[in-house]
Amino acid sequence: MKVITRWISNLPLELIFWIGSLVAVVFLDPHGGSHLSLCPLSQLGIDWCPGCGLGRSMSLLVRGEFQASFDMHPLAALAYVVIISRIWQLFRNLKTTHNYG
Repeated sequence: MKVITRWISNLPLELIFWIGSLVAVVFLDPHGGSHLSLCPLSQLGIDWCPGCGLGRSMSLLVRGEFQASFDMHPLAALAYVVIISRIWQLFRNLKTTHNYG
Protein backbone atom coordinates (compact mmCIF):
# COMPACT_ATOMS: atom_id res chain seq x y z
CA MET A 1 0.00 0.00 0.00
CA LYS A 2 2.88 2.36 0.75
CA VAL A 3 4.33 1.75 -2.69
CA ILE A 4 1.03 2.71 -4.36
CA THR A 5 0.66 5.79 -2.17
CA ARG A 6 4.21 6.88 -2.94
CA TRP A 7 3.69 6.30 -6.67
CA ILE A 8 0.45 8.35 -6.70
CA SER A 9 2.04 11.16 -4.70
CA ASN A 10 4.74 11.45 -7.39
CA LEU A 11 2.15 11.98 -10.13
CA PRO A 12 1.43 15.55 -11.19
CA LEU A 13 -1.87 16.90 -9.90
CA GLU A 14 -2.96 17.82 -13.42
CA LEU A 15 -2.65 14.20 -14.53
CA ILE A 16 -4.77 12.99 -11.61
CA PHE A 17 -7.35 15.70 -12.39
CA TRP A 18 -7.69 14.76 -16.09
CA ILE A 19 -7.93 11.03 -15.42
CA GLY A 20 -10.48 11.68 -12.67
CA SER A 21 -12.52 13.88 -14.99
CA LEU A 22 -12.70 11.17 -17.64
CA VAL A 23 -13.79 8.64 -15.01
CA ALA A 24 -16.43 11.09 -13.77
CA VAL A 25 -17.75 11.61 -17.31
CA VAL A 26 -18.22 7.86 -17.70
CA PHE A 27 -20.35 7.71 -14.54
CA LEU A 28 -22.30 10.91 -15.28
CA ASP A 29 -26.00 10.41 -16.00
CA PRO A 30 -26.59 12.53 -19.10
CA HIS A 31 -30.35 12.09 -18.92
CA GLY A 32 -30.66 13.29 -15.32
CA GLY A 33 -32.81 16.36 -14.93
CA SER A 34 -30.83 18.14 -12.24
CA HIS A 35 -27.08 18.39 -12.11
CA LEU A 36 -24.41 20.37 -10.35
CA SER A 37 -23.14 23.21 -12.50
CA LEU A 38 -19.79 24.85 -11.90
CA CYS A 39 -20.34 27.19 -14.83
CA PRO A 40 -19.97 30.83 -13.73
CA LEU A 41 -22.44 31.99 -16.39
CA SER A 42 -25.03 29.51 -15.13
CA GLN A 43 -24.44 30.70 -11.57
CA LEU A 44 -25.14 34.27 -12.73
CA GLY A 45 -28.42 33.17 -14.33
CA ILE A 46 -27.28 33.42 -17.95
CA ASP A 47 -28.80 30.57 -19.94
CA TRP A 48 -26.41 30.50 -22.92
CA CYS A 49 -22.87 29.23 -22.46
CA PRO A 50 -20.60 27.73 -25.13
CA GLY A 51 -19.31 25.07 -22.71
CA CYS A 52 -22.53 24.00 -21.03
CA GLY A 53 -23.61 20.52 -22.01
CA LEU A 54 -20.08 19.45 -22.91
CA GLY A 55 -19.77 16.97 -20.04
CA ARG A 56 -23.17 15.46 -20.73
CA SER A 57 -22.36 15.34 -24.43
CA MET A 58 -19.09 13.53 -23.67
CA SER A 59 -21.02 11.09 -21.49
CA LEU A 60 -23.47 10.40 -24.32
CA LEU A 61 -20.58 9.88 -26.71
CA VAL A 62 -18.91 7.29 -24.48
CA ARG A 63 -22.27 5.47 -24.25
CA GLY A 64 -22.50 5.30 -28.05
CA GLU A 65 -25.33 7.81 -28.49
CA PHE A 66 -23.52 9.73 -31.22
CA GLN A 67 -26.40 11.78 -32.63
CA ALA A 68 -27.66 12.85 -29.19
CA SER A 69 -24.10 13.75 -28.22
CA PHE A 70 -23.62 15.89 -31.33
CA ASP A 71 -26.99 17.57 -30.80
CA MET A 72 -26.11 18.50 -27.22
CA HIS A 73 -22.61 19.81 -28.00
CA PRO A 74 -20.77 19.28 -31.29
CA LEU A 75 -17.27 19.51 -29.78
CA ALA A 76 -17.41 16.49 -27.44
CA ALA A 77 -15.18 14.34 -29.65
CA LEU A 78 -12.64 17.16 -29.90
CA ALA A 79 -12.69 17.49 -26.10
CA TYR A 80 -11.82 13.79 -25.80
CA VAL A 81 -8.95 14.21 -28.25
CA VAL A 82 -7.58 17.21 -26.35
CA ILE A 83 -7.88 15.60 -22.90
CA ILE A 84 -6.41 12.26 -23.98
CA SER A 85 -3.54 13.98 -25.78
CA ARG A 86 -2.80 16.02 -22.65
CA ILE A 87 -2.83 12.86 -20.51
CA TRP A 88 -0.47 11.21 -23.00
CA GLN A 89 1.84 14.23 -22.88
CA LEU A 90 1.90 14.19 -19.07
CA PHE A 91 2.71 10.47 -19.04
CA ARG A 92 5.51 11.07 -21.54
CA ASN A 93 6.87 13.82 -19.29
CA LEU A 94 6.94 11.38 -16.38
CA LYS A 95 9.44 9.24 -18.25
CA THR A 96 11.69 12.03 -19.49
CA THR A 97 11.66 14.74 -16.80
CA HIS A 98 11.22 15.11 -13.08
CA ASN A 99 9.72 18.60 -13.07
CA TYR A 100 6.56 17.71 -15.07
CA GLY A 101 6.53 20.93 -16.94
